[in-house]
This record gives sequence, structure tokens and C-alpha cells, in this order.
Amino acid sequence: MPDFSNLIDLAAERVGGAVLFANDDFFAPKENLLKASAPVFVEGKYTERGKWMDGWESRRRRTPGFDWCLIRLGLPGRVRGVVVDTSFFRGNYPESCSLEACAAEGNATVEELTGEGVEWVEILPPSRLQGDSLNPFAVSSNERFTHLRFKIYPDGGVARLRIHGEVLPDWGRIKRAGGLVDLASVEQGGLVVATSDEFFGGRQNLIMPGRAADMSDGWETKRRRGPGHDWCVVRLGAAGRVVRVEVDTSHFKGNYPESCSLEAACAPEGTGDMGESVNDIAALDSLSWRELLPRTRLQAHTRHFFEEELQDAGTATHARFQIFPDGGVSRLRLYGTILD
Repeated sequence: MPDFSNLIDLAAERVGGAVLFANDDFFAPKENLLKASAPVFVEGKYTERGKWMDGWESRRRRTPGFDWCLIRLGLPGRVRGVVVDTSFFRGNYPESCSLEACAAEGNATVEELTGEGVEWVEILPPSRLQGDSLNPFAVSSNERFTHLRFKIYPDGGVARLRIHGEVLPDWGRIKRAGGLVDLASVEQGGLVVATSDEFFGGRQNLIMPGRAADMSDGWETKRRRGPGHDWCVVRLGAAGRVVRVEVDTSHFKGNYPESCSLEAACAPEGTGDMGESVNDIAALDSLSWRELLPRTRLQAHTRHFFEEELQDAGTATHARFQIFPDGGVSRLRLYGTILD
């Protein structure tokens, strides 16, 4: 899978993504496209309309044209790659697909999005698909988008659609709201750019909205059998000064870390995103790291809040979260003030 798969899924349901409309979803509903779970196949399961399929599936087209649906991104941003998952669609997958995008104001309605006033930009030209496969496509557009139009040619079924990219928040609105901001949050453009291990739970779970649903919804490493400790590096959505931290070990009861610590660093101007290489550990190690939270004991299944314990680490663009020696954490919140 290309490197873009480590970026945030801008269309994921968990961040507010939704399929607003489909011209046809006769065999399987459009909402399946953005499900967080991997698609499944149930042998012998049928509905009154035909074989039950875990995806979006239109009927067989008998006239010229194509099928399509409208998607609202949960997090507006820059699309870097797309994965069109046709798992279990073997004799009924589309021959090809394409993707268009637009930037719409506010909560645009279907009527507004299908009107003549919307300017759609093709970000993925018609591209061949393979059945029962993950079909990855890189996207090179640098524009900020809020909605997508996904087209399949001429008809058929797609199990899942993943839209990987870089979150571009509305910082004007966020600043007008005032108060502290979770600089690490995916909603503010935070990204976990590197980690020592994520065997049991993905690193991006740490910065997702809301509370974790269960252990699978956190960051969890394998059991360490040698010296050392596990860690991850978060690129903050904006440069700022962290003044309040939350480390949430909810659901981790027999596998929470014994303790944790935090360091902060400020990347040189022009390299705040560490370039396109989100896994450049050498570049991250070269930053000047300063202690933010000294090594501190943790408890099982607990939300830990730290303010007085924090050191003044100055302005930060990155945070290094270290857990000793290993284990799982459901959420990490780094509240602070944005650097003007």
C-alpha cells in the first residue's frame, strides 16, 4: 500500500464523513461505503432484492451512462490518495471509477451540490478496477476540498472507499472561538507521523474525536521482550504552546503502560510538516526535544489530566509521547494556545 495510507481517512464515519446521495443503491446501501469495519461476505445470505453484499451496489445498467454518489468529507482537506476496495465483488464490480471534488460552503445540501453553481474538479480520472481487491490510487491535487463525487462505470459494487489526505482546518473560525485548542487532534490537523510499534491498535486512534469505544479504538503496542520503550511522534495541527495534557487509558486494564512522558520540539520554519516523508525518523530525531511532562506513573482505565506537572517547553510543532515499557493508550489530548 502507498505511503498515503498512513494519512487520515478524511471521509471516515468516525470523523463525520457521510454518503449524502446515490443515484442507485438497489442491491446494497450507499452508507456501507464508509463503514469503519472491513467488509465481510456471508455465504447464502439474501434479501428480497438479491444477494446481501457488504458495500454499495447498483443494479445492472441497461442504458448508457454511469452510477455515482455524493460524499461529504468529515474533515475538509487535501486528498493525497484513494483506496477503492472491491472485496467480495467478483462478477459484479465496476470496470472503472473516477473521482471529482469541490469546496462548498457550510453544510451544503444535495440540491446545492448538484446545481450548476458548483465547480467540480477531477482529481482521479477514469481508472481501471480489479475485482475482490484493494485498488490504491495516488492523487496530486493541492486544493482544499469538502465534498466528493464518486463515479463507477457503468455500474456494480464497491465495498469500501477510503479517502486519505491532510486535514486543513478553518483556523479563522477556530481562533474566533477562542480558548484552548487540542493541538494534537485530527480535527485540528494533527497527525501521528511515526511510531515504534502499532501491532494491536493504529497510531492515529490516539488523536481521534470522542472517547474510545473499546481497546481496538486506541494505540496499542506488542509486548516488549527486550530493553527500551515504545513511542510515537505527533505533528501538531498548528504551532503552539501546550499547557494542559490528557492521557486516557480507558479500556486498557491489564495492558496499560506503567508510565509515560512527553517531549516537545519546534521544527524549523518551512519544515513543519517534515516534508512529504511522514516516517522520516532521522529528521524527527534531529529536532531539539524539550521535556514537557516528566516520566509519570499511569493507572488502568483512567483519564489522567496534567497541568501543574508540565514543564514550559516553549512553542512546539511536534510532540513525542513515550510509554514505558509498552501497552495501550486510547487518547492523547494536547491543549494549548495557537501561535499567531
